[in-house]
Amino acid sequence: MGSDVEVAILFADVVGSTQLYERLGDVKAREMVSRCLEIMRAATERHSGSVIKTMGDEVMSTFPTADDAMSAARRMQEQISQDRALDHEEGHVAIRIGCHYGPVVREQRDIFGSAVHTANRMTSQAKAKQIITTLATVELLGPEWRSLVRQIDVATVRGKADEIVLFEVLWQPDEATSMLPAVGMGDVLPGRPKRLSLRFQGKEILVGDGRKSATLGRAEDNDVVVKGTLISRLHARVEVHRGKISLIDESTNGTFVLTDSGEEFFVRRDSTQLTGQGVIGLGRIAQPGTALAVHYVVED
Repeated sequence: MGSDVEVAILFADVVGSTQLYERLGDVKAREMVSRCLEIMRAATERHSGSVIKTMGDEVMSTFPTADDAMSAARRMQEQISQDRALDHEEGHVAIRIGCHYGPVVREQRDIFGSAVHTANRMTSQAKAKQIITTLATVELLGPEWRSLVRQIDVATVRGKADEIVLFEVLWQPDEATSMLPAVGMGDVLPGRPKRLSLRFQGKEILVGDGRKSATLGRAEDNDVVVKGTLISRLHARVEVHRGKISLIDESTNGTFVLTDSGEEFFVRRDSTQLTGQGVIGLGRIAQPGTALAVHYVVED
């Protein structure tokens, strides 16, 4: 039988690891990813945490307090950003971190529950070198850490009816010095009207300016029809809401997003915000210009 406990759940993963393997080769990329995982593990243990498991390029850890989780997250970011062994020809390896405090069911050496999904969702919202967390976590932080957070967005989480307020934790001294005033806890960030261009095999679909959503999948009644054995009949949809463009996955095998800046996101039965431009892959990663690549551009 599992036991119920409240903990801070932290996910940390290497940004753009697929591109690292392609650019550096398997051996060098694996060395760098392994070095990041070891730094994440050591930071977790240094701040009273426990590594629950590692999954490829990602670590999931738990901590008894929100402050412990933030201290570990900052140490991970600092050490990885300063480690010269993580330099490569095209830049430096970076990580992103998401965290949420809530109840989990602990069974043997694993944890389960909606709080785990929420923490993982925070990671998918984070960009390279960011730490993203929730209001539930911020409310449990001590004064020093609470002074280093700012509200940046709102997002939806699978299984939750209400949107969750997102906070960025500022871990770099220059960021903390130039920190903007925090948005009120109950405020909703204003969104600018945006539209999305989806291009696939010579066809373009515009979302926005009257059309609020579009569907992608292998069934012929989708707005963007993509055929493939890993693609669900209704695989995913994109929609405009409050001035933001969201990608919502409804598939069995998930949806991959590869941005022009090299960041990689995986979404399954969840959603993520689209910004800038890049490629959407249904069921598998799709490289730009390939037959199954759905190119997207978010326009103001």
